[in-house]
Amino acid sequence: MRVLVLAGSSRSGSVNARLAALVAELVGRAGATADLAAIGDFPMPVYDGDTEAEQGLPPGALALCERIGAAQALVIASPEYNASVPGVLKNAVDWVSRLRPQPFKDKQALLVSASPSMVGGNRGLWALRVPLEHLGARVYPDMFSLAAAHQAFGDDDTLTDRGLGERLAATVDSFLDLVEADTRYVCLQRRWYEFLGDRTDAPVTSRAQD
Repeated sequence: MRVLVLAGSSRSGSVNARLAALVAELVGRAGATADLAAIGDFPMPVYDGDTEAEQGLPPGALALCERIGAAQALVIASPEYNASVPGVLKNAVDWVSRLRPQPFKDKQALLVSASPSMVGGNRGLWALRVPLEHLGARVYPDMFSLAAAHQAFGDDDTLTDRGLGERLAATVDSFLDLVEADTRYVCLQRRWYEFLGDRTDAPVTSRAQD
């Protein structure tokens, strides 16, 4: 299995970039292939319908679509900006949403966050679930939020709190088990149709389980 692990921040020293790198290591330990990237690897302008009409999707957005499409699953390590999604990450989601077929549709996704705050960026993850699920992603119910993240990493870039490290590893392992089942055993698949702009064979396209 191939898993795209995307850090939603490209800031030097970002705790979410460190969390993404740790998740990528855990993915590798579990036997899957981790494709580690940062949102800054995919530069794109602020979404504008006129720009799209005149120039199409920018190269950064197309590159991100390609990386998402090449993976069986997606992990996003997202900062929290004012209790919501960072603008640069939401902008990337908006650009990707314009491609057909929709790259997020039926993609298994795990959301994690890290923040110096005591809630660990969890509110931002709840906000991020909304557009991803609207676009058809299957967002894993259990999310991981790392509080006091500026003090949470050791010199070896692992978590100093053993219990938190074990919980993160267990979350990643359980997520990958689900991805494997979804990938290998087609009879277990359950598809949710929520994205009204996507074409499906289902007679009902609004939250109907097939």
